[in-house]
Amino acid sequence: MHQIEDNGIAADQLGAVVWRKSSASNPSGDCIEVAALDSGAVAVRNSRDPQGPALVYTRAEIAAFVMGAKDGEFDDLTA
Repeated sequence: MHQIEDNGIAADQLGAVVWRKSSASNPSGDCIEVAALDSGAVAVRNSRDPQGPALVYTRAEIAAFVMGAKDGEFDDLTA
């Protein structure tokens, strides 16, 4: 297996944002967190590495992902 390189911006460089985690997150913290940015974009980070990288997406990108998730397009990734 190859090593995955970090991609994104350090979460602490985003300033004072409010991170939200799904209520479906398990007790060991295996979840992502999201934050709305002043620019209108949405940041996503790994809840187990809050100081690590955050990926930043446009609202349109997040909307497309959420619609796909609601439609079951990614269900195979959880099996």
